[in-house]
Amino acid sequence: MGLLRLLVLAVLASEPRAAGGAETVGNSSEGLLEFSVGKFRYFTLKRPSPEEAILRHISSNVTFLIFQIHSQYQNTTISFSETLLPNASGTGTDKGLVFILRPEQSMCTWHLATLDAKPVQNVAIPLSYSERDPIPGGCNLEFDLDIDPNIYLEYNFFETTIKFAPANLGYARGADPPPCDIQTGQGSRWRLQYDVYQYFLPENDLTEEALLTHLQRMAEVPQVKASAVKVVTLTANDKTSVSFSSLRGQGVIYNVIVRDPFLNTSAAYVPAHTYTCSFVTTEGNCSSLGRVSSKVFFTLFALLGLFICFFGHRFWKTELFFMGFIFVGFFFYILITRLTLLTYDVLLALTAVAGSVGGVFLAAVWWRFGVLAPCLLCVGLVLGFLVSSVTFFTPLGNLKLFRDDAIFWVTFSCIAVVIPLVFTGCLRILNILSCGLVGSYSVVLAIHSYLYTSLSYITLNVLKRALHVDFRGAFLNVPFQTNDFIILAVWGMLAVSGITFQIRRERGRPFFPPHPYKLWKRERERRVTNILDPSHHIPPLRERLRGRLAQIKELFRKEQPAGERTPLLL
Repeated sequence: MGLLRLLVLAVLASEPRAAGGAETVGNSSEGLLEFSVGKFRYFTLKRPSPEEAILRHISSNVTFLIFQIHSQYQNTTISFSETLLPNASGTGTDKGLVFILRPEQSMCTWHLATLDAKPVQNVAIPLSYSERDPIPGGCNLEFDLDIDPNIYLEYNFFETTIKFAPANLGYARGADPPPCDIQTGQGSRWRLQYDVYQYFLPENDLTEEALLTHLQRMAEVPQVKASAVKVVTLTANDKTSVSFSSLRGQGVIYNVIVRDPFLNTSAAYVPAHTYTCSFVTTEGNCSSLGRVSSKVFFTLFALLGLFICFFGHRFWKTELFFMGFIFVGFFFYILITRLTLLTYDVLLALTAVAGSVGGVFLAAVWWRFGVLAPCLLCVGLVLGFLVSSVTFFTPLGNLKLFRDDAIFWVTFSCIAVVIPLVFTGCLRILNILSCGLVGSYSVVLAIHSYLYTSLSYITLNVLKRALHVDFRGAFLNVPFQTNDFIILAVWGMLAVSGITFQIRRERGRPFFPPHPYKLWKRERERRVTNILDPSHHIPPLRERLRGRLAQIKELFRKEQPAGERTPLLL
């Protein structure tokens, strides 16, 4: 058996190797995959057929290797031996192992398998490092592997958290590893720094091909620095855990580069990816991101918002209903979400009812009392909320200062309150601006229920902050790609068109309509006293309803036959 294995290796050595960044050839032999350092390779794993990966001709100046394998959503197992041991194997969609080379060793192997019933498409690569490079996960005390270069990823609706094990200093072949926690000076692993990178996949692209292609840009240090965005730099004293805002349906790849500033060397962990949704389960599936209830709710909301964008100031009571709906609905949703465990559809239905009540109440306040101050205060606060949300949607929202809830909410509230105060002397302009900006933004929210757009997170991030305490520590980075530029242009075009149209339309007209209740009362008194007014002779409502009912009854009454029906007298 050993002779047969050597014969197979001799045959492999005689075969030409493919050049380029990725090898896409099939198996070199049945159950055996040959790899080259720094070369990606595509292959398919099946459940009854495990594969063995082999790397030959390893240079003598290489002290350790990181072999990593990736798939889209199906789990793959990588191990040092055929027998799976907790400290020598890993299972997941993005997994890797560190192989510490022995003196004179020039070949190493790994075992690859999957327990999934369907074939799994994978891409894998072995990367080599020297004794001067730090070892990712070399001081692991939290996870199962002895040396763990993997990034562990957890997500929920609010945030996505990555965790990784601390690195250790590199060392020569055959030497003992440096101690992890005995010293804390510049001669120990405490001098290492960790750069956390984030890379966004193309929006609305959930294909396996796109993921495996873009993962190749996040495996090696130079490509990571050139392609991804550095979010934060951690020191050895910081906790090796970073949180990000969850972007449901948007593919994101994370990686960490550990740097040794003393030797000016670096190494990359194994990148991890997520869509913050599932490809397997029915609930929260990536292929059906928008719920039917969300689509119905935000579509109707957008239709009303589009009407308000162009005609809100002219139809004043309709605008008050719209603004009151937003004002009450937002706070009601936060309240019942934090106090109850109701499902999303029930929460949305109750929010719609509460918002409608709030809208009717605000319109009724204006109709009965005719006071502009509370109505325009509500309108101005809604506009201020949108302006404040846009402010924290910028990189300003990632400042460490605003991770404190008190500072964040005080600053947020001050910006929201300043907006109506600034426009105190020009209330009509305030109202028209609110109609144009808020009404047009409702269209953006409706688009998000059908198609992912980062602009929806302008307000969703604030909602998450109000609902989830731990969201305060999350980075709020979002992609800004072609779709977002198009939707931003649509939002701006609608807002500018609506504001311009209403300003031109209202030129020369009264700033606001007169008091509705006084008009109604004056009209009623006029009809009572003026007998020449035709409306004076209109019967009361009760008599008119009785008359209508009598006419309806006549339609169903059986028609009497004509002619004499009594017998003739003799």
